[in-house]
Amino acid sequence: MGQGRLTMALPKGRMLREVVDLFASAGVELGEILEDSRKLVFDLKDTRVLVVRSQDVITYVEHGAADIGIVGKDVLLEAAPDLYEPLDLGLGYCRLAVAGPVGATDVVPLDGAHIRIATKYPRLAEAHFRKKGMQVEIIKLYGSIELAPLTGLTDFIVDLVSTGETLRQNGMCEMETILESTSRLIVNRASMKTRSAAVIELVEKLKGVLGERG
Repeated sequence: MGQGRLTMALPKGRMLREVVDLFASAGVELGEILEDSRKLVFDLKDTRVLVVRSQDVITYVEHGAADIGIVGKDVLLEAAPDLYEPLDLGLGYCRLAVAGPVGATDVVPLDGAHIRIATKYPRLAEAHFRKKGMQVEIIKLYGSIELAPLTGLTDFIVDLVSTGETLRQNGMCEMETILESTSRLIVNRASMKTRSAAVIELVEKLKGVLGERG
């Protein structure tokens, strides 16, 4: 690719292999990053790769430490960063949903008072209930969201759902879908101007692969 190597921020976790496979199909070899799960920076032939937490991808790209990144639409909407989003990669499909105890059909206060919602998506959760004319108390948690209703901390949760198996194992069910999410390619605004040829070349290669996959 022209204009030197691009630096990309990729999310740790189960989706990383899918990302590597997608890029390989586009002629960009990133397989080396799967060989050492403890290493965080990889200087490859055509690219420099930073492997970071999915929530941090936006920060690296928005502030220019990376030219491009891959992040879920749910994270993008929650953070509302100043970035370009040229491509839906179609990976990592999931839903941001409201969930509650099995048998619950409506989001109503279980203790007769105000409704408490546990989530790591406070912005999206509050906006969802505001549109419905409902006032809720948002309690932000960073993990094991399903534990909140089980311990009485909250009445319901707003969290990502893929298969729903984690909800079922904790006696909960999906009640409402707030949005559907897939992974997006994001680009730093300055990089889109100064590294435009390299960025556009990569985007076109990925578009070609996605088009072939249908």
